[in-house]
Amino acid sequence: MTTSFDPISQAEPEAHPQLWPAGFRRGSKCGVLKVDGVRVTDIAAQYGSPAFIVDEADFRARARGFREAFGSAFGELGAKVDVYYASKAFLSVAIARWVTEEGLRLDVSTGGELAVALRAGVPGENLGVHGNNKSVSELERAIDAGAGRIVIDSMEEIDRITAIARVRGVTVPVMVRVTAGIAASTHEFIATAHEDQKFGLSISSGAALAALETIIGRPELQLLGLHSHIGSQIFDLAGFELAARRVLDLHATVLSRWGIAMPELDLGGGFGVSYVPGDDPLPVAELASGLAEVVAKECADLGVDMPRISIEPGRAIAGPSTFTIYEVGTVKPVETDEGLVRTYVSVDGGMSDNIRPALYGAEYSVALASRRSAADLIPVRVVGKHCETGDIVVHDAYLPADIAPGDLLAVPVTGAYGRAMASNYNYVPRPPVLSVRDGEVRVLIRRETEEDLLALDQG
Repeated sequence: MTTSFDPISQAEPEAHPQLWPAGFRRGSKCGVLKVDGVRVTDIAAQYGSPAFIVDEADFRARARGFREAFGSAFGELGAKVDVYYASKAFLSVAIARWVTEEGLRLDVSTGGELAVALRAGVPGENLGVHGNNKSVSELERAIDAGAGRIVIDSMEEIDRITAIARVRGVTVPVMVRVTAGIAASTHEFIATAHEDQKFGLSISSGAALAALETIIGRPELQLLGLHSHIGSQIFDLAGFELAARRVLDLHATVLSRWGIAMPELDLGGGFGVSYVPGDDPLPVAELASGLAEVVAKECADLGVDMPRISIEPGRAIAGPSTFTIYEVGTVKPVETDEGLVRTYVSVDGGMSDNIRPALYGAEYSVALASRRSAADLIPVRVVGKHCETGDIVVHDAYLPADIAPGDLLAVPVTGAYGRAMASNYNYVPRPPVLSVRDGEVRVLIRRETEEDLLALDQG
């Protein structure tokens, strides 16, 4: 059948392994999808659906891969590297412990994320604190925890941190987040280095330099360096190269003007992942060597020593390590305006557990998870159960023509910004997060219940 749209084909693990965790397979006999040997049908029977399922070994391997690749690439140039896991992608106590055990540090941006990190036992010196509007209480908690750095995002924040440091009699290590005027090739809502947006202090307007001068005059603050983040889901090095040039130029200006060689430079994160078969992100080793080459060249051109480098991957670690399982509830063929038939497959979750398709048109893949089918593939739209026409899980896909209520579907690459951005829209309890390792399932975050929701309602 010819369709008027460009469908995403059924995302079989064998055909598109980049979309699935390393431990993901389809059973050779029953055709049921498995993760680390555990059938998704067994997981659904015990824990229900929808559910986020994390391949722990895959998650750890991705975290370790960033540490090793960047450590090697920059180490060859004599520079040290810190990898901060960007917890906004997805955070739990277990996740904070995993990344710490794999040698990563942790980036947090709210009091809630900080609370999770501290409960997990993450050492204060391993914490980087972000946020464009940190409250006084959040700053106090971060400083009391001995955070290794606070990334300053405004002039007001300089005064807030200074006042807290004076009361406590401590020196607070800080970085300055700068906007480099880069229009990264990504969606407008996740591009963060252009001028007209809420994050950072502009290099071109002089705001960043003014903030640096103010910090240098405050003995309560220890200036570590500059922070730059150009956006998310970036597939090439061009934006990073231009940002590094502009940020290192500011680094050199501080050295020449005040004789201060800032010891660190944070290049941010935003490294892309494959959501659909056509996506083609750079391998981690290639990304690391490319960025190392860029930074080394810019430092040589400016005549400055290479600072200690840090990066902040989140999506690239959490995203592909996790998939979501749903149960099909209804199957409804609908004639389109073009006279074609599209089948709407409704599942028991939707925009409350993955807002990204509705928020900025994010694309996903889908596979039949509970059995193998020899039926022809038909064009489908996988939709949720919420009272919105925009409640779409997978916009255009192919699934077998015999898809039926009770079937399980698996949607890959949902570890980043799925559970983290989940809501209780329509009073739907949020799904659990389950990890699988060595053939065993463990609950990282339990499923919410209606009792949980009603407990917040004071009547």
